Amino acid sequence: MPTRFDHVYIEAAGYHLPGPPVDNEQMDAYIAPLNRMSERIKDRILADNGIRSRHYAIDAEGRTTLSHAELAAAAIRDCLARGKHAIADAGLLAVGACGGDALMPGFANMIHGELGAPPMETLSSQGICASGVLALKHAAQAVELGEHGMALAAAADMPSRMFKRSRFAPRGYDADFDAHFLRWMLSDGAGAMLLTRRPSGRGGLRLKLKWIHQRSFAGDYPVCMQLGLSQDRSTSFLDYPSSSAAEAEGALSLRQDIRLLPHLFDVSIHEYVKLVREGWVKSEEVDHFLCHYSSERFVPVVEELLDKAGLTIPRERWFSNLATRGNTGAASIFVMLAEFLDTHTLRPGQKILCFIPESGRISAAYMLIEVEDAEIPRQRLVPLAQTQLQAQPAADPLPAAPHDPDSAPAHLRDLLTALAGIWHDYRSEVWRSPVVHKLVAGRFTVADYRSWTAQWVPQVREGSKWMREAVASLSAPFAALGELVELHAGEEQEDFRILYQDYLAAGGGEPLEALRRNPGGEALNAYLHALAGSENPLGLLGAIYIIEGTGQRIVPALLPLLRQQLDLPPAAFRFLEYHGHNDHNHLQRWLAAVELALAVEPAAGARMVATARRTAQLYLMQFQHILEDAQ
Repeated sequence: MPTRFDHVYIEAAGYHLPGPPVDNEQMDAYIAPLNRMSERIKDRILADNGIRSRHYAIDAEGRTTLSHAELAAAAIRDCLARGKHAIADAGLLAVGACGGDALMPGFANMIHGELGAPPMETLSSQGICASGVLALKHAAQAVELGEHGMALAAAADMPSRMFKRSRFAPRGYDADFDAHFLRWMLSDGAGAMLLTRRPSGRGGLRLKLKWIHQRSFAGDYPVCMQLGLSQDRSTSFLDYPSSSAAEAEGALSLRQDIRLLPHLFDVSIHEYVKLVREGWVKSEEVDHFLCHYSSERFVPVVEELLDKAGLTIPRERWFSNLATRGNTGAASIFVMLAEFLDTHTLRPGQKILCFIPESGRISAAYMLIEVEDAEIPRQRLVPLAQTQLQAQPAADPLPAAPHDPDSAPAHLRDLLTALAGIWHDYRSEVWRSPVVHKLVAGRFTVADYRSWTAQWVPQVREGSKWMREAVASLSAPFAALGELVELHAGEEQEDFRILYQDYLAAGGGEPLEALRRNPGGEALNAYLHALAGSENPLGLLGAIYIIEGTGQRIVPALLPLLRQQLDLPPAAFRFLEYHGHNDHNHLQRWLAAVELALAVEPAAGARMVATARRTAQLYLMQFQHILEDAQ
């Protein structure tokens, strides 16, 4: 649930971008390509990200022109000057960043010292893009509670020092693509906001901070963007015999695994769907959408996911300064909001939605700001005990979340919404199951994979059997549905043989008939067969949704991790690769089957939802038993 604010206003917003703008040609003087291959990577990345200029706090010789703390302090001074306030007016300084000039002490304390400010409360929020929002949330909570009449929130990032030629030249082009990628993406900058309970209302308007929402999915996904770990994420820079050894091995290179980025937007938009469903925001009421993204390439991704969810925000309402300011990490949304306020004329009643995805280990943050008429009295300040910090009433049912098949018909809206909610909860549980958690942690073994496939083969073998049993249980009006399910069963009836060959390629030696399901697989199999034998078992379409969705959305993310960690031939992964490529088409066929079923029995959607929920529980049990049964 978002944190709601009744008495918090943005009094001023400011920013600082160091040095002159650096265009795409000039940047070679700061973080020059190392060779012709590096030049090609640069051209490719710049063509995708749409950044035309950025700012660096280093000069062409790689010398630092101002420290990270000085950069943040400059943004804070700009914010205070715009609000016509002094640093002594604020009782709290909360700062978000990827890090500071020093590993210790906290970055907020270093900025406090740089400002030469009177004694005040400080907070350092360390992270990546969403760390600034968390600092803002802390400051807003302090103002809401009445602990401080004014509070400062700031964010600053300064990655240029990591990207200069001198840090890469000793390794030549041995640095992997993940390390090179971010050199052409990130730049330096800082922003700040001054929060207050009593806004001045200059210009006849005031900006009310309505709520902030942040969720981390680190328990579900491996590391996507990191600094301080080896290339395989297994060793900390502190575990090397020396800092020079860590540097030589690339443990001090900033990396991003771009293969995981689609998951970031998938879960982020699902979180937005939840916010709309619970009544915190309505897409049609969003007047301005400030979307933090690292590359123009992700704009159509976000747009498509919003469209699929039926929550489109027209592009003319979007605002981004990525092209001219670059990606300044944690500071991006602060710099974006400050520049937006400089360049736009606002009207009372308008709503500004800010979206901040963070790739670090997959998290998402949102905040909503509303423009108020300064002449209208503010809500009366009341003691905290009397405030109502609770969710607003749920809105009307919403369309399906982005996991669902493309072009879903509008009349399936309620059904797909319910199924999508079940799916995303199930997906999150699967990623936290012992087997996937061990895989994400980089500790998976060939024996683990062999055990997994051994337990999975007899489960897959039953798939076409219970589907055909279900077809035999359908009455005449469902003949067309039966033909479609029979087609699907026919395509999958030999899949278990592919998986069995994978098991053998991984070193397995048990005969096919000797393999056994684990207790979770037994429970799932019994449930599906029992349901298939009942009259017109339309609820099984809910089971197929979960099973096929696992192949489409989970398997493709696991396969690269398996290949990376296991010294096995490609022949050991044929089943996973096949389903990762084909289950999207299977889901399209599933959608057609649902329409055929509902055309005859419109009330069958409730049975599909109930069966999907139970299937998710049992399939999860199967995942949870994989390692347990391997012991």
